[in-house]
Amino acid sequence: MTVTETAEEFYAGFTQRNRGLIPDEVQRALRAAKVVIAGCGSTGGAAVEPIARLGVRRFALAEPGDYELNNLNRQHAAYAEIGRNKGEVAAERVRAINPYAETDVYTAGVQLDNVHALLDGCDVVVDGVDVTTPKGWQAKFALHAEAARRGVPVISGYDMSGTQYVRYYDYASGIAPLAGQVTEEAVAAETVWELLLRVVPREVIPEDLIADVRANRDDPEYSLPQLVYTSLLFGVLASRYVVELLAGRLVRDELVLDVHQAVRPPVTS
Repeated sequence: MTVTETAEEFYAGFTQRNRGLIPDEVQRALRAAKVVIAGCGSTGGAAVEPIARLGVRRFALAEPGDYELNNLNRQHAAYAEIGRNKGEVAAERVRAINPYAETDVYTAGVQLDNVHALLDGCDVVVDGVDVTTPKGWQAKFALHAEAARRGVPVISGYDMSGTQYVRYYDYASGIAPLAGQVTEEAVAAETVWELLLRVVPREVIPEDLIADVRANRDDPEYSLPQLVYTSLLFGVLASRYVVELLAGRLVRDELVLDVHQAVRPPVTS
């Protein structure tokens, strides 16, 4: 494809249908912002495209994993992309949407030796780091510790059966990493399930997911089941969080949406 428009002409046409709903000053903030997406799988990967289509042009994408066949039920990949790094594929998708976009890809994922560079110049972090492995929790804590040090806001997502739980961390307010609910010592000593229950309220975890985890707790090959619409919902919510934050508005610290309940008729007595 040959790009014939200048960067200015492209951006004006690209964001034309945002007008009237996204004020000009907010659109300028989106254009100038750098967004870090840590984890480009189910949750973080779902946020890449809507944030790019809103007009963000600068991305840092951190993801150590490659696409596998079992990812295709929910993640933004095609069969031909199996075996490719998720962050690199996401970067290609961003540039396919906006040829003037800038994308830095960290194929090692979030590491202690790259987290400083990853967050350099960052305005907002979207946290989709995997929480089903000890390495994932080490990466998540490193990400939040650096964001807290810099005062950069973080939006975290947890998709569980039909429920999307979003947690916002306002690190400009001086709170501890992960609001003090998870510490470096806890990451070193506790299981992934114990750590998850520190950050996700028990009452928002769907009963069908709890039943499945209990039924398979002794299976070393068990993988947490995930559904496409719940993952996509994080992309919807995270992209609006980015708009609100760059507009300088307050947002909810917690947000819970249950897709399964939302489409069922209300229970009548």
